Amino acid sequence: MPYPVEYQRASDTFSSFLIDVRDNAQMRSSHMAFTMTQGILQVFRRRLSIEDAIRFANILPAGIRALFVADWNPFEERKLFCDRDAMIAEAKTLRSQHNFITETATPLEDVA
Repeated sequence: MPYPVEYQRASDTFSSFLIDVRDNAQMRSSHMAFTMTQGILQVFRRRLSIEDAIRFANILPAGIRALFVADWNPFEERKLFCDRDAMIAEAKTLRSQHNFITETATPLEDVA
């Protein structure tokens, strides 16, 4: 039996996703979109129980799933959902010197 297409095409699917995020956010590169996506996924992950995070990860394509769980400290204190501006500010703390989420961006929507 061949291995699943999801894994065969994981890189292409992930690249396509980042291009969509880049274009939606009107960013100059997929590298910028990567950092924004990673920051948003981490903000979301911090607010989920382990069980809910696993359920969520299981519906993501392989590349995005890998990014969602990468460098995860499952013992990190769980945060509460709060207003979107506070969550965007939290996302901006990831690699803050190289994070290009702008004040006018809609990163939650762009990544979703």
